[in-house]
Amino acid sequence: MRLRRATPKDYEAVGEVTVAAYSDFTLGPDDPYLEHLRNAAARDLEAELWVATPDDGDTVLGSVTLCREGSPWRELGGHDEGEFRMLAVAPGARRSGVGEALVRLVLDRFREEGAVAIVMSTLPQMADAHRLYERLGFERTPERDWRPVPHVELIAYRLDLLA
Repeated sequence: MRLRRATPKDYEAVGEVTVAAYSDFTLGPDDPYLEHLRNAAARDLEAELWVATPDDGDTVLGSVTLCREGSPWRELGGHDEGEFRMLAVAPGARRSGVGEALVRLVLDRFREEGAVAIVMSTLPQMADAHRLYERLGFERTPERDWRPVPHVELIAYRLDLLA
C-alpha cells in the first residue's frame, strides 16, 4: 500500500469512498452532510488530504484529512494539537490495514511538526474505528464531546504524543 497526498484526479474517488464509508451513519441519500463528505477538493485546499492506494495502482482505498491550526476543518484542536477528520476506508478494503496506516501517517506527520497531542471526534456508533484508535493509544476525552447540530453527538479522543 502507498500513502500519498491526494491530487485533483483523486477528488471524485475520495468523495465517493468517504460517502460509502459513512453511509451507515448518515440520514440517507438526502442527508445534506453527504455533500460535505464528497467535497474532497475543499478538504485538500483548506486542510491536507492524504490517500491510500495499492502499490501498483491509483485506486483510492481510503483517505484522511489532516487539520492544522487555522484550518476551517478543525473542530477540537487546541494550540499545539494536531487534528484529523473524515478517516474513510472503502468498504472492500476494510480490515486490510488501510485505516491503521492512515492513522499512523497522521501520528508521524504531527510528531514531525512538534504537536504535543492529536485529537479527533467520532460518532458513538463507530465502534470499529474506536477499537482502532484505542489500540493505537488514543483515549476518550468526554469533556470534549460535543454536538455540531442538535441531532448529532460526537465523542472525542486524544493521543498524547509526549507520553
